Amino acid sequence: MDKGCQIRLNHPDTLQKCGFNNSWPLVMIIHGWSVDACLENWIWQMVAALKSGLAQPVNVGLANWISLAYNHYALAVYNTRLVGQEVAALLRWLEESVQFSRSNVHLIGYSLGAHVSGFAGTYIGGKHKIGRITGLDAAGPMFEGMSPSDRLSPDDANFVDAIHTFTQEHIGLSVGIKQPVGHYDFYPNGGSFQPGCHFLELYKHIANHGLNAITETIKCAHERSVHLFIDSLLHADLQSTAYLCSDMDSFSQGLCLNCKKGHCNTLGYHIHQDKQSQKTKKLFLVTRAQPPFKVYHYQFKMQFIKQIEKPVEPTFTMSLFGTNSEVQKIPITLGEGIISNKTYSFLITLDSDIGTLIMIKFKWENSAVWANVWNTIQTIFPWGKRSLYSGLILKSIRVKAGETQQRMTFCSQNMNDLQLHPTQEKTYVKCDVAAKKPKPKNG
Repeated sequence: MDKGCQIRLNHPDTLQKCGFNNSWPLVMIIHGWSVDACLENWIWQMVAALKSGLAQPVNVGLANWISLAYNHYALAVYNTRLVGQEVAALLRWLEESVQFSRSNVHLIGYSLGAHVSGFAGTYIGGKHKIGRITGLDAAGPMFEGMSPSDRLSPDDANFVDAIHTFTQEHIGLSVGIKQPVGHYDFYPNGGSFQPGCHFLELYKHIANHGLNAITETIKCAHERSVHLFIDSLLHADLQSTAYLCSDMDSFSQGLCLNCKKGHCNTLGYHIHQDKQSQKTKKLFLVTRAQPPFKVYHYQFKMQFIKQIEKPVEPTFTMSLFGTNSEVQKIPITLGEGIISNKTYSFLITLDSDIGTLIMIKFKWENSAVWANVWNTIQTIFPWGKRSLYSGLILKSIRVKAGETQQRMTFCSQNMNDLQLHPTQEKTYVKCDVAAKKPKPKNG
């Protein structure tokens, strides 16, 4: 719809004037709470993305409830039910007047608008549900912990997906809702705050926005949900994949990069709609600080043999070489210290597609403490037996690529010299570990 074109309930002529095509799906955008009585710029960005970024045309509408949203927050919350009823009434009228099926309706609600969408789904009544609702960082205050009938929930449409981007508490309240509210709930970067939106950015915002700096900093993370969704429309070839996981800590260890049995899905407009799923699925992913937001997720697993009794807390860097490109000197931290025969699992994300991984260079970076230990060893054993006292052996590195689901094992290029000592870099190349194991005999 054009900015100035308004569809009015029980006025069929307005459908024609606004170019409504009942053979196209309807995507309706529903904004949230307003602090300045103005429609925000992201709305027009999303309208443009929906009109230009899809292979099939859609009707694009906006539920403009700015006069009811520009109020004290508690009053705006109260108004979400009223607006939900209005949206439901409009959709019922479209069904009756032009035989437009509610299953072809997709409501996209931001902040309070997410709950407006939920109430619309509740109030529409009848045997059939709205096709899809997308909740973009659904509002938290006065909705967190409420019963499904008092907030957006999976019952409100055939398919409900939600993106949570600012569940971090601010002055005792989280701006976005933490609890799952859909069939699929996405938590980019853990869902609590977003890269590029940290309070470290506050000083930059103070320069640009003065006293409104704190509002801008909060808005950055809260509104990131919107821009992730718009990004999915504008970059069809760079869709972000998210993975089923219990929490961000597990995800950060790379433990959740599994796509079997619907355990991963696409963030945004092009999500795979699994309508059979009864249980809410929580999915996690990492994103970049600016569009395109997609990253490439990798799990790395390694096991060290420690050959020195002193506690080892080294820092490492890893360089990755792929068929397309390479990434140099990624810092690796393995926690409190290296223990022999413990498997260390961690997640690494890359901003660009390096192709199929073909080689890894792993370096033990020098530190002041280890420089002294190493110098002492060199002095005590000046005749060159340094390899016996290097401290660590890393025979192989196991890798799983989330986006391709490819598993690979990399072994030391020189199996005769496995010891790793400070400042040294070792090269690891692909090896077929399984092939070296004898196959069990049938019998």
